[in-house]
Amino acid sequence: MHLTLEFGGGLELLLENSTKVHKVEVPPQDGENMVTMKGLLSWVKANLIKERPEMFVKGDSVRPGVLALINDCDWELCGGLDAELEEKDVVVFISTLHGG
Repeated sequence: MHLTLEFGGGLELLLENSTKVHKVEVPPQDGENMVTMKGLLSWVKANLIKERPEMFVKGDSVRPGVLALINDCDWELCGGLDAELEEKDVVVFISTLHGG
């Protein structure tokens, strides 16, 4: 499935080349027909995150302080980890955490 992933608020620094926008091809997880947010997070952790994955994920979900949007809609309103993604969806991850 072709998706556009965008990382902001410093999360792009965890990725190789610190690139904010990624056009990716994500396969469904074993035994599933659709790509879910849970599967996407697992794929991102395995394929895009190059350092400090604990700054992006906690367990199976995004860590507290990371806003996730599916086509500009809060992912929790779309079903959270069970949200089913569709071809050419845009998923945005923004860190809202700041040092101080």
